[in-house]
Amino acid sequence: MIIFATSDQGGTGRSVTCANIAYRRALAGNDVAYVDFDFGSPTAAAVFELAATARGVRTRGLHSFLQGRIAEPTRLDVWSLSQRAALRQGHPDRGRLCLVPGDKGGGDFPVGGIETKRCAELLLTLEEEFDVTIVDLRAGRSYALDVSLRATARPELRHVLTRWLVFHRWTRQHVLGAVDLVHGDRGILRTGVQWGHDEAGFSGRIRYVPTAVPPLDASESGSRDSEYGVWRKARDAELKAMTAQLHPHHEVLMGPVPLDPILLWQERVITDEDTIVSPGVGEQTARAFTSLAHALTDNRKWAFG
Repeated sequence: MIIFATSDQGGTGRSVTCANIAYRRALAGNDVAYVDFDFGSPTAAAVFELAATARGVRTRGLHSFLQGRIAEPTRLDVWSLSQRAALRQGHPDRGRLCLVPGDKGGGDFPVGGIETKRCAELLLTLEEEFDVTIVDLRAGRSYALDVSLRATARPELRHVLTRWLVFHRWTRQHVLGAVDLVHGDRGILRTGVQWGHDEAGFSGRIRYVPTAVPPLDASESGSRDSEYGVWRKARDAELKAMTAQLHPHHEVLMGPVPLDPILLWQERVITDEDTIVSPGVGEQTARAFTSLAHALTDNRKWAFG
């Protein structure tokens, strides 16, 4: 299975959420590949705390591979290369966790037939070797999005199960932007159909993931029924109603990811160590990531009744 992750804007928590999903799937015993397709800013390694490659690799990254300068891109073993002890600690039943990084300073670049063919080759190789492949795209209508849509429409990938997660913060502006990214001009659906995807089938493989969602169980003063708590619940209900009206097809919400101070200050993988430091919020966030990781392959989450 290949999961593509995108967002209309930066700062949605897309990369840190995807890294945590990858971590949770690997802990559950799956072999997971994380592909950093944010060509303009390939910094996924920083979330896994691979300091030497935090901004990409100097050579043999995805830029070099897609542009035909190397035969295959670098793969980084997160478990052995992370500077964080909590990630290096052995778990007997865990699967592989591999990062495929971009080139340091590579920048965004236009794509054509060669890049599309090589992208399809890479995705097919990873799909055959790993249980789950997560492709972290650049925000917005990017070349990374375009080459992914082109590649997955090719005959050799039509049998591969692909699913799409569209991330947005839980605000009116972000919800509107995410829906427009999917349904607007040059959006995911129209561009996908242009390259050969079936619109109805493609629409059913898209889900939205709201992030940085404030908790509703209590106000800052600790009173569930305070004036602020009531106001906050009303705004949350308004956003849910607006979101339901905006989806003209089947796409639905999946998640959410709660507002977490650890993620605000340190974009990193949430481990058991973090749930000890922040037992309330940390545990809630870890459960949210575990739920999302499970939902990737839970067909009930992707079915419509």
